[in-house]
Formats: sequence, structure tokens, C-alpha cells
Amino acid sequence: MEQLGLIGLGIMGKPMAHNLLKAGCPVLVNDTAPQAVEAVKAMGGVPASQEEMGRQCDVVFLSLPSGQICEQVVQGLAATMRPGALVVDTSSITPTQAKVCASMLEQKGVGYLDAPVSGGEPGAVNGTLAFMVGGSQRDFDRAKPYFEILGSSAERIGPVGSGSVTKLANQIIVNNTIAVVSEALVFATKAGADPEKVYRAIRGGLAGSAVLDAKAPMMYNRNFTPGGRISINHKDIKNVLETAHAIDAPVPLSAQLFEILQTLKVGGHMNDDHSGIVQYFEQLAGVIVKKGE
Repeated sequence: MEQLGLIGLGIMGKPMAHNLLKAGCPVLVNDTAPQAVEAVKAMGGVPASQEEMGRQCDVVFLSLPSGQICEQVVQGLAATMRPGALVVDTSSITPTQAKVCASMLEQKGVGYLDAPVSGGEPGAVNGTLAFMVGGSQRDFDRAKPYFEILGSSAERIGPVGSGSVTKLANQIIVNNTIAVVSEALVFATKAGADPEKVYRAIRGGLAGSAVLDAKAPMMYNRNFTPGGRISINHKDIKNVLETAHAIDAPVPLSAQLFEILQTLKVGGHMNDDHSGIVQYFEQLAGVIVKKGE
């Protein structure tokens, strides 16, 4: 049985560690927050420094908040990991950052997969994440048993970087859809309709979607407890723009969306769930989306 490691025990990493432990995998864990490490230790995880993890682990998972942090952690791991080991990076980063991480590890004979996920905290808790993977077929096959523990699907897209491209495409669709749902429910509310009834009426038609079902009820119930924080999506859409500009791919809707997210940042909403995007449109229209009594 391979020795696993997991660095980053936040909203996604903690339940991922828990699911690996429940499946009987030995897992070393590391995070900058001591309370996060203690919580996973209580589940059976073994705290370890990143240096120790590099020396002892066959496969190390990363669940980190930014590409810059990923590069720093990978640089440290590259100094101690054994040839033949593998890093599976589930963080949401740019394709360029993924390739930098892969290059540092390749020089040490260590494999790398950029394997960002979709499904948010509920998917991480329930083990139903969708993995979008870039890297070699050999490394993908090696990691697949763990993807099956942590998720309901895993698709290898192509070489390193292609997983991150796919995640950014996913974020374009998800976040622009949330914004459109927000605009529609604000419009309906302003016109005097009950947004809950509007949602129920349209969800079975062509406007229906997983995003609509997940986020519309949160909007009209005023529940912005985060599953996916606006701060994460602000970062991801910024990465979309950076990548799009580098390859000359116009993304006008995502550019406008970034300014909406930036406005919400200025307004102090970064820790709200991304269903809280509705608050931007509410402010414009002077109404609150709330179900009828």
C-alpha cells in the first residue's frame, strides 16, 4: 500500500483527507493552520512536515489556495521526494503554473498531475468530486484508484496544463451561469414575482441546470454560507483572464464577471458563497431576492 500525503486541509482538503482515511489509506497531513491538522489527526491522519512528507510519501496530494503557493510547496517537495513518486495537484491554478510545477518535479524524476476538481465542499465531503486531469497516462492510471475514492468521475484531458485549462473552462460556465441566474431572479423579483415560484416553474425546462438547482434556492433563502467562496471564484476568473490574454482568446463575458466579483470584494462579500453574486444585481435594482411568505 502506498504512503499518501495531503498538503492543505481547508474546505476541500480536509474532507478529501477524511475520505482517503476512511478507505484505509495511510495519510500524512500538513497545513499552516494547527487546528486543521489536529482535526484530521483525530480522524487518523498523521501530522508531518513537508520535508518529512517528501521523504516518506509515494503520492502527495495538494489542495492549496493559489498557484504561487503551489509553486513554493512543490519546490520544497522536489528537494526531498524520491524518483518515482507522484504529486497530484487538485488546486485551481493556471496552466502555466502547472507546467512550472511539473518541470521542477520532472528534474527529480517525480511525476505530476494537475487535477483540479469540480463539486465544491459537498462533493469533497460526499466523495463525488469530478477530476479534470492533465499529465501522463501512466501517472493518471496510478492515481485513478484515489480519484475513485474521492470522486465520482476522473477524466484525463491531455498533457500537464490541460486539467487546469478544463477547470478554467468549468469556472467560466459555472460563474457566468450564477450571474445570469442572479440577474433573472432579481428581474423577476423587481417585477413582483415570487423568485421561489419562478425557479420551480423554469427548472424543468431548457433553463434548468445543476447550477440553477444548487444556487437559486440559496439566493431566495438568503443562505450565503460558503460551499464555494466568492474569493475562490474571484481568483479563478482572474486566472481565466490572465490565461485568455496570454493566448489571445477574447472572453468578454468573463471580463465583465470579474468586475462584478471585484465589486463584491470591495463590498466585503469575499467569504460569501458564490450564490452571493446575486447581491451585486440586488444593489443595482434596489430589491432583495427572497421567497414569499
